[in-house]
Amino acid sequence: MATRKISPDICAYYDEDEEKLKIEVELPGVKKKDIEFRLREDSFYIRAPKEDYEYIGSFAVCCPVIPKKAEATYNDGLLTVTVPYKEPMEEAINVEIK
Repeated sequence: MATRKISPDICAYYDEDEEKLKIEVELPGVKKKDIEFRLREDSFYIRAPKEDYEYIGSFAVCCPVIPKKAEATYNDGLLTVTVPYKEPMEEAINVEIK
């Protein structure tokens, strides 16, 4: 029997100061050591196997974030990732006006 693939329930929202993105992923019954979570500036990937099925999916985020500053916790089947938003003009280039 092949492993069934299931998209996990995801909730993503900004924090009360609107400075960080908070991502919550429901993974009931999954062991912390089995969770793979990859984060990019504009998206994230989750894979978490459990018995005869696995939670898996790729998701876009609304605004660019700084992956290197992400913090994650896992408690009672809920993965919570908090990551700061990237400043919109951080990599902006000053254009010379002639």
